[in-house]
Amino acid sequence: MAPDLVVPVRQGPVNEQLRYALRSWAAHLPHRHVWLIGYRPAWAQRVRHIPTVQTGTKYQNTTQAVRAVCEHPDVSDPFILMNDDFFVMQEQPDGVPVLHRGPVRQVEAYYATRGQGRYLRGLRETRDLLVSLGHEDPLSYELHVPLTVHKKGMLHALDVGRHLDVIHKRTAYGVLNGIGGEQIEDVKVLWRAPRFPSGPFLSTMPDAFAHGAVGTHIRRAFPQPCPYETGRRR
Repeated sequence: MAPDLVVPVRQGPVNEQLRYALRSWAAHLPHRHVWLIGYRPAWAQRVRHIPTVQTGTKYQNTTQAVRAVCEHPDVSDPFILMNDDFFVMQEQPDGVPVLHRGPVRQVEAYYATRGQGRYLRGLRETRDLLVSLGHEDPLSYELHVPLTVHKKGMLHALDVGRHLDVIHKRTAYGVLNGIGGEQIEDVKVLWRAPRFPSGPFLSTMPDAFAHGAVGTHIRRAFPQPCPYETGRRR
């Protein structure tokens, strides 16, 4: 059985990134069902939906969403964890590969140059937690690419990090479950740059998607509506 695709969705009626993400999944990633966790736009059809209350920070909301998925009996085990701005640009007939970003210490050094924020604090607290559990040089799985998740393993990671305000869920899951994988650079396109990654996966910031070359590339790749949407909006 092909796994389900699971995507936490923030509140907002339009979400064109999700629209084109769904088109890319329908075209290139074998799956059984698509589950939207949190909010479901009115235009989304033939998807399954788990509503959640989104009253916390975005980190708390997504953690709540992932826990809800893992506790739902109808979601496949394993499932593939997505974001609403993940685009699959090439066919993945054998499922998604296991990928990581390299040691957390290297990722920390990168984010430290961009200021001190809640995300960086969560990275450090997650790293310290993993080190305290015997993982001396943990890998980071905070990539903007699909991740195959086994429910029991993710629930264990969420329980271990329950006291953290911003747990890096993917990293905790990957390290505590020893999933290994291949190191790549992140595929997130932050700016309206003329160049962007050419591999099987892309992810965008809203402005880069709406106004950058990468957004034009994605829209041209998937011009037709997929079964998960209504209407003919392009």
